[in-house]
Amino acid sequence: IMPSSTRKGVPKDPELADLFFKDDPEDVFCDLHEIGHGSFGAVYFARNSYSNEVVAIKKMSYNGKQTTEKWQDIIKEVKFLGQLRHPNTIEYKGCYLKDNTAWLVMEYCLGSASDLLEVHKKPLQEMEIAAITHGALLGLAYLHSHNMIHRDVKAGNILLTELGQVKLADFGSASIASPANSFVGTPYWSFFCYYKKKMAPEVILAMDEGQYEGKVDIWSLGITCIELAERKPPLFNMNAMSALYHIAQNDSPTLQSNEWSDLFRSFVDYCLLKIPQERPSSGELLRHDFVRRERSPRILIDLIQRTKDAVRELDNLQYRKMKKILYQEKHNGPMGESQEEEEDSEAASCKMNSLGSNHSIPSTSVSTGSQSSSVNSMQEMLDDGCSDMTMMHPQDYGSTLESSPHTKKDHHYNWDDGIHRDHRPGLRPSSSDRSSQAQNYKNQGRFATIKSASLVTKQIHEHEQESELREQMSGYKRMRRQHQKQLIALENKLKAEMDEHRLKLQKEVETQANNAYIELEKLAKRHAVHTDKEMKTLLTDEKKFQQQIAAQQKKELTTFLDNQKKQYKLCKEKIKEEMNEDHSTPKKEKQERLSKHKENMQHSQAEEEAHLLTQQRVYFDRNCRAFKRKVMIKRHDLEQEQIREELNKKKTQKEMEHAMLIRHDESMQELEHRQLKTLQKLRMDLIRQQHQTELENQIEYNNRRERELHRKHVLELRQQPKNLKALELQIKKQFQDTCKVQTKQYKALRHHQMEVTPKAEHKTVLKALKDEQTRKLAILAEQYEQSINEMMASQALRLDEAQEAECQALRQQLQQEMELLNAYQSKIKMQTEAQHERELQKLEQKVSLRRAHLEQKIEEELVSLQKERTDRIKHLLERQERETDSFDMESLRLGFGNLGTLDLPKDDYR
Repeated sequence: IMPSSTRKGVPKDPELADLFFKDDPEDVFCDLHEIGHGSFGAVYFARNSYSNEVVAIKKMSYNGKQTTEKWQDIIKEVKFLGQLRHPNTIEYKGCYLKDNTAWLVMEYCLGSASDLLEVHKKPLQEMEIAAITHGALLGLAYLHSHNMIHRDVKAGNILLTELGQVKLADFGSASIASPANSFVGTPYWSFFCYYKKKMAPEVILAMDEGQYEGKVDIWSLGITCIELAERKPPLFNMNAMSALYHIAQNDSPTLQSNEWSDLFRSFVDYCLLKIPQERPSSGELLRHDFVRRERSPRILIDLIQRTKDAVRELDNLQYRKMKKILYQEKHNGPMGESQEEEEDSEAASCKMNSLGSNHSIPSTSVSTGSQSSSVNSMQEMLDDGCSDMTMMHPQDYGSTLESSPHTKKDHHYNWDDGIHRDHRPGLRPSSSDRSSQAQNYKNQGRFATIKSASLVTKQIHEHEQESELREQMSGYKRMRRQHQKQLIALENKLKAEMDEHRLKLQKEVETQANNAYIELEKLAKRHAVHTDKEMKTLLTDEKKFQQQIAAQQKKELTTFLDNQKKQYKLCKEKIKEEMNEDHSTPKKEKQERLSKHKENMQHSQAEEEAHLLTQQRVYFDRNCRAFKRKVMIKRHDLEQEQIREELNKKKTQKEMEHAMLIRHDESMQELEHRQLKTLQKLRMDLIRQQHQTELENQIEYNNRRERELHRKHVLELRQQPKNLKALELQIKKQFQDTCKVQTKQYKALRHHQMEVTPKAEHKTVLKALKDEQTRKLAILAEQYEQSINEMMASQALRLDEAQEAECQALRQQLQQEMELLNAYQSKIKMQTEAQHERELQKLEQKVSLRRAHLEQKIEEELVSLQKERTDRIKHLLERQERETDSFDMESLRLGFGNLGTLDLPKDDYR
């Protein structure tokens, strides 16, 4: 969430709002002096207007390109700084927002370990390196114990205080959580300085995959030790990309000179072990004899004091150059070339004597540049002569610091600040304001630094020169981040597609299972209905069968009775005839004999009728029993038929399910191969794009190195044609006019301060003003040199043989770098192709294993289904056999014999 107000800069989010003070920083802080510059912006010396506390302010803008990204970086750094509580980490005092710029306020330090090298132009002593390394290790041990990684340890981020304390600073690349896997930090993404060679191998490898932890800071610390011992880190003259590839695939760097002790060499080699697991932790390094051995407690304080003296001499040397220009123009006109060279020699000699034997003579040549905006703005101020410049002795000037290119834009301290504090022209200060301003100037003498004016100007100029290269590397960073987002987005898309496909297949399987269950339920209901219908039909048939037998038997009985009646009648008539023929037998006897014959016939017929009824009853029971057995057998057949139909249905459904699973497996395999091919294609396309960008960056770097070498050669050939003297004098005249304007401003301000300051404080205020004037003239001298050098560099001069050899050596070096880059890119491509082949093989193995499991599952289910079929049929047949045996045994017990062979009458059983 971006701040809602550009003036107050208060974010809408309450959590973010609590990270920032709501005051206007321009009301809180005054006397801003630029003391450093980098890709993030500028660092200023400042003073709190209320507490008079000296602080350092790091200004970071979050407008323009990549606004959201810049704002997120600011939030991350502010949160990180707010967690730090250690003597060897920079003390954070708060943050303000103003005009799309964050003001990070921290404790003020004199400068960095890198500034020591720049000032003295020679390596530090071993004990000095040990002291600085020990302080940095204490800070790193604190960070690592809290799972924090600095990720940008370098000499420029190791600061020193007035009391010789070592402070870790610049946590813009730090990571709160360890391990980390992002690819950030000065070594890769910033091209404006040479610290790009400090990146640990595992960080380079984390560019695409993997993680790393706090031991990356140990690697960077080892590289920093080499830098402090040799003034430049390893691979200094190599392009950033080539250097990174060199680090990733070559042996670790070592100390080159033989003058260093074995302890120092051991410490550096220990830090630069390429395998992170073998590399020591910060706690282990604190027990190393290199940092534990006895040394003077004042070693860093003495180093700082010597550096401050050297800075003062460097600034005074530049001041004397400018004074020489002003003096000769006022009294004698432009000096001749011989006179100028003579005075330069005297100034250099004076400087060498003032520094003593502990310091080498610094180079007075600086990088080229144009006149700064502060020089141009001075022409708009007061106008006066420069006669009072002769009153100012060089030794009276301290090392106060002022930036030139951004004075007006950043509203930091300038000569007009003493008159118009709020930068509104025409507003006169009140008496209380004037008293406060006088007190500020009196306290300004406490401002100290180990960074010369020329060094600050050089940093600013280099920052301006390499903005295009920084943007190039930032563009590469954004491209890599975009590529990572593309890969993640594609992976998420493919995962969603795979999940959707799996869900679709799962739903299809569930639908098929539900349909199969429904079909089996329907079949079971159909079987039940059919069984009920068959049982009812059989019951009806049984009743009909019984009725049929009963009717037949009734008919037989009726016929039998009719026959008996006829027989009885015939027998009766026959007896009557016999009796009528027998006349001898008395009638009464005949009647008795007839009655007896009737009784005998009736008894005989009754017995025959009973016998017939018994036979009919046995016949009826036997045939009904046989019919029941046939019904049971038919029911058994129906059950067998139904169970076979059910099992066949299950088998058909299982075969359909298996065919569907095989189709699913084939579709999943096709989708997996297609997704892998899509992902690998995107990865290769991105790698080709990255490699193309790296090659373009290398080509641009090669061209820049050749241009810089050409410019260097031009500057070496100071035998200028006579027609260039006029241009040089014109530039000199411009700077003389600027110095006149500055001197008039100085006189006006001095006069004003004398009026508003008590007489007892005049000397202090005057010294502060003189210190500031010295610093400004030193900056003007640096700009004068840059203007002359720029003019000389624009001329086409022929190189001599030595320069031609240097050009040839550079071309050879750049060719080697290009070959190294091509070789590493080929290696990356081969590794990626090998990775793709491994991914394909892994997928094939996965697919093959899954298919084998599927086929095994199908086989097991078929075996299980066949076993179920066999068991159920077996159990059914056994049950039916038991039922039949039980029925037959009961039939035998009832005396019906074997009913299985009994033939029922036709049409009696359907």
